[in-house]
Amino acid sequence: MAIERVRAYFASQDMEDRVMEFEVSSATVELAAQALNCEPARIAKTLSFSVSGTPVLVVTAGDTKIDNPKYKAFFGVKAKMLTPDEAVTLIGHAVGGVCPFAVNDGVEVYLDVSMKRFETVYPACGSSNSAIEMTMDELEKHSGCLKWIDVCKGWQ
Repeated sequence: MAIERVRAYFASQDMEDRVMEFEVSSATVELAAQALNCEPARIAKTLSFSVSGTPVLVVTAGDTKIDNPKYKAFFGVKAKMLTPDEAVTLIGHAVGGVCPFAVNDGVEVYLDVSMKRFETVYPACGSSNSAIEMTMDELEKHSGCLKWIDVCKGWQ
């Protein structure tokens, strides 16, 4: 199970006690915000794409949408989200729990600048009822982020 992989990773970082699991679903931004009693924008949603055959994760603030022209300008291709089956196979996490931690080899992770307006955000932890609170520095470190990018709209 993906949450166990994420828990094992955070255990190796002495952070396993920070992983939260809920009695309710946190599979969408709205549900996660309700479970955490926070504003939806602070939910770090992880979107999974295929970029010329490479699985790519883009972690964004919960109140954003992908800006297709910005996305194409950065990645050189039109945004193509993975199907739920592809996400499990290529990323290692199911939709609703996709996160940038303990992902399969070969997955590229990018963080969107839309999150930088917050001190902390809440990404999922590999299941549809989990999260962890992180600073931007922690998210950058533990996600294996390749680069901070600007590919979203609707938050400024």
